[in-house]
Amino acid sequence: MSAACPWKNAYRSLGAIVAGVVLFAASGAAAQDWPQWRGANRDGKVTGFTAPQTWPKTLVQKWKVTVGSGDATPALVGDKLYVFTRQGDDEVTLCLNAADGKELWSEKYAADAVTGPAARHPGPRSSPAVAEGKIVTLGVNGVFSCIDAASGKLVWRKDPFPKAVPRFFTSTSPIIVDGMAITQLGGDGKGAIIAYDLASGEEKWRCDAQCPEYASPVVLTADGAKQLVTLTDKSAVGVGLADGKLLWQIPFVPKSRAYNAATPIVSGETAIYTGAGRGTYAVKIEKQGDAFAAKELWSNPDTAPQFNSPVLHDGLLFGLSIRGNLFCLDAATGKTLWTDQASLDRGGFGEIVDAGSVLLALPSSGELIVYAPDGKQFTELARYKVCETATYAYPVVAGNRILVKDQDAVTLWTIE
Repeated sequence: MSAACPWKNAYRSLGAIVAGVVLFAASGAAAQDWPQWRGANRDGKVTGFTAPQTWPKTLVQKWKVTVGSGDATPALVGDKLYVFTRQGDDEVTLCLNAADGKELWSEKYAADAVTGPAARHPGPRSSPAVAEGKIVTLGVNGVFSCIDAASGKLVWRKDPFPKAVPRFFTSTSPIIVDGMAITQLGGDGKGAIIAYDLASGEEKWRCDAQCPEYASPVVLTADGAKQLVTLTDKSAVGVGLADGKLLWQIPFVPKSRAYNAATPIVSGETAIYTGAGRGTYAVKIEKQGDAFAAKELWSNPDTAPQFNSPVLHDGLLFGLSIRGNLFCLDAATGKTLWTDQASLDRGGFGEIVDAGSVLLALPSSGELIVYAPDGKQFTELARYKVCETATYAYPVVAGNRILVKDQDAVTLWTIE
């Protein structure tokens, strides 16, 4: 679940409101794609969404398909929806026609069972990533796969740390960048961040001794150099994208029942990272001589999520706290501007999508909440029940359509 939770992961994109689900299959516009965890730029943002002048009383269900268990957010690219799930003893990647939910192909492999406290979530939590005609998936036991997006044929599969996983199993979501598929692998004190050539599966580089917990990496550019920024089991780190060199590291050890699960937020050369029990921090990544350093800009020790990754909107940081309360921080100072007193989810499970004129929150209860991106107070605009079983995935939004993955099914809703 990456920044979402050790039991899930996650997405979307919104275009102009148009009528008719048929247009969904025909458009394939890049602006409407949700090709990876947290969307096109891994920031929880949707582009091009036009909110209705009056929100309808209900959403319209177009189709619902049982796909198997799992908390991974499906990936939407053009008219194809890629779902990573568990069916029986297998982890399965499904390609569905997004217009009607019909299966086009599937690829599967036998996967070990999830055991212990995490067994309530037996399916994948890591969201697939799609780029350059390939799909990469990361199973709950750390099996990293690359599949041809057109045919469903396996391209390569890796398992460099067999049986080594975090306590609640694998939840970090992989990223595809510069022709490489990159993810955090291993666990329990034995792991690394590894980059593989997307086409061949050849290992390009490895940053050792960086054991994963549940967060997912993002890309930041500082002084013209790209780097991956992520939370590991004990630190916030920056890793050179070209060679895997560890560029900077800040201790960030979870306390008590807290976890490193949130995806960092990037704005220019600033990275914001957060974790329950420790608060939220902003650092600027600077070049100092031949090295990089993370200079603290501000900290807020009182407000932080557990399994939610906040979104940055017009200088405001919106998130869901460990107690399940929506909150807003000033991204320039870290000051808490408001916290809504109504708890949406006791465990702090939930996803927030920035759709421009509105924000969409989907806690595990399955109620989609539309609210204003206001720095003064929480203002709810609409609320819809979109699934009957628990959901830990992002709502994938494209045009007037919202795709929701719940415990074992995917449903397409439309705003009409």
